Formats: sequence, structure tokens, C-alpha cells
Amino acid sequence: MKNLFSLFLLLILIASCASGPDVEPYSQEKLDKIYNDAVSYLDKKQYEEAADKFLSIEREYPYSNWSEKALLMASYSLFEAKKFNNAVNQLTRYMQLYPNSKDLAYANYLIGLSYYLQVANIGRDQINSKLALQSFNTIIDRFPESEYAKDSRIKRDLVVDHIAGSEMEIGRYYQKRKQHSAAINRFKVIISEYQTTSHIEEALARYSESYISLGIFTEAQSSAAILGYNYPNSEWYEYIYNQLEYAGLRPKEERSSWIKEVWK
Repeated sequence: MKNLFSLFLLLILIASCASGPDVEPYSQEKLDKIYNDAVSYLDKKQYEEAADKFLSIEREYPYSNWSEKALLMASYSLFEAKKFNNAVNQLTRYMQLYPNSKDLAYANYLIGLSYYLQVANIGRDQINSKLALQSFNTIIDRFPESEYAKDSRIKRDLVVDHIAGSEMEIGRYYQKRKQHSAAINRFKVIISEYQTTSHIEEALARYSESYISLGIFTEAQSSAAILGYNYPNSEWYEYIYNQLEYAGLRPKEERSSWIKEVWK
């Protein structure tokens, strides 16, 4: 990730030198000083100071070709300062001001990382996980050939697994307190929306177990059958098979079962 940022910074600096500022001649010396000060702060890892300087360029030269570059560099500086919410605000503004920018993939990627680095522990509110997922999906869908797409796919999968893990944690919480209907609703989310995550086997087993506790055996048997068919060597299949056997049952497919409708 650091290499991507270094490369991006280098490209910005080269582009700035090549194109030159589109400002009045009498402003050139002042603009050069502000920009050089901002870069100097960035090199020294004084990120908040760098952000202030870059933003001052945007304020003082709003119609120059420096303004766009300065706003993006300010956003990056805020990200490095771990001022993630501020970085997201500036990046959102950047995308609104420059909807045709060649750096939109990078802006979305930086937003995604800003949320990704604020992902909460499993069991807590996952709003940042969902916002990160939204940004990574945007890159994958709109900019699949960009240099940020590969890492976005990796982080997207990690975020999805994390969200599913949070749903599992809450489901277990309800199950332990014998609130089986509430637990079932959580496990249903994983079964219907997060089938490719590492939590699917446990979710199918817990879903079945909760229905056994409620005495609704057809749904329990159907879930166990799907688990056994798709993951015959799973420890969770062995676990739920034993639970069904204890209740005098066996895994059994039911065509009318909800789980048969959503399972892909």
C-alpha cells in the first residue's frame, strides 16, 4: 500500500512540474513557496501542516490547475495524519468538484482505506465496514483495470468476512440467552447474504440448532442436509448431525423450506 502512495505522490509532482501552474505571473512566486512548503511538510511527516498548506492553495487559486492536485494531496495528507473523517470529507468534495478526474479510482480507494482502518471489533457496530465495502465495490465495478482494483478485491473479501463474523457473534449471543428467534434472524442473514465467507458452515449448523430448540424440526433437518451436502467433512456437520440424532432425527431436504429458496 505504501508503494502505491509513493507512486501516486511521484506522479502528482511530475504532473505539476510538467504542466505548470495556470495562474497570473505575479502569483507564481507565492504559489511556488506554498506548494514547496506543503511538500516539505509531507516529507517530514508533518501531515496536518502539509494538509493546511495544500488546502490554502485550493483556497487562493481555486481556478488554477493546481487546485485539483492540491485538494487531492491535502486529502492524502489527512489520511496519513489518521484524520480519516476529514480525509473522507475532502475526498468526497474532490469527487463532486472533479467528476471526470483521472484520479477518481485513487480517491475512492483512499476513502475505502479510511473506513477500512476504522473497522470496529466483531460484535460492535459495523457501519465503517459497510462503507468500506461500498467504496471497494465502486472501484471493482467502475475501475476494474486500475492499479487499485486488485487490493480492493482482497480488502472487500476481508470486510465481507468481518461483517459476517459480526452477525455470527450477535447470533451466538442471542442463542446463549435462548432467544432463538432473534438468533435465527442473524444466522439467516449470513446464509442468504454471506454464503462465501468462512462463517457459513457454523451459520448453517447454528440455524439448524436453533430450530431444534424451538421444536421446528423440518427447517432444522433441511439446514443440516444442505450443510452435509456442501461440506460433508465439516466439524459443524458432525456437530449438528449429533444434535439431530439426539432428538431422534436425521438431516432431510424439504422443498418448501426457506433455506432451499435462498441457497445458491
